[in-house]
Amino acid sequence: MNYRCAVAFNQLKPIYLASASPRRAELLRQMNVEFELLSVDVDEMLREDETAEQYVSRLALDKAIEGHKAAKNKEIPVLGSDTAICINNKILGKPVDFHDAQRMLRLLSNNKHQVLTAVALAGANKHLSIIQSSNVYLRKISDAEIKAYWETGEPKDKAGAYAIQGLAAMFISRIEGSYSGVMGLPIHETADLLENYYQ
Repeated sequence: MNYRCAVAFNQLKPIYLASASPRRAELLRQMNVEFELLSVDVDEMLREDETAEQYVSRLALDKAIEGHKAAKNKEIPVLGSDTAICINNKILGKPVDFHDAQRMLRLLSNNKHQVLTAVALAGANKHLSIIQSSNVYLRKISDAEIKAYWETGEPKDKAGAYAIQGLAAMFISRIEGSYSGVMGLPIHETADLLENYYQ
């Protein structure tokens, strides 16, 4: 029975999730995947000459590997994931204050940016990873809207100063790629990864 059939019939093997993101946990539940959360600590500093693709791929795999080291059951694989928002080949992190968020949202306003999400699985004898890229288009956002959005509190701990699954959905004019990938865990690609792991 392949992985997608197993999803439908709830015959999946459990995994660990090395992430504190409630969105990734929500998406795994949507996939009907049984999981246990693990807390991991990895170096999230961008290295010199590291591309955005290399950065998210490294962090996803590092989280999975560190999670596997901490896991009680070494027979169960650990899923790690990382997401980066990029514009003009620059990664946008979490805003430090309102002016930083304003700078980011002005950059994204009436523009296209990329959202890269890497997913990795680490087990006792196997490591697998994938990366998914989406283009996200935001309509023009006024300074008054940016200020009002900041005051909701939503952008304060979000990379790129916005959350697609929240109030910022009103700013999104178009997505080319994976909505769940922009949220932090591309469902299609994650299913492929799990299917390949269990083959």
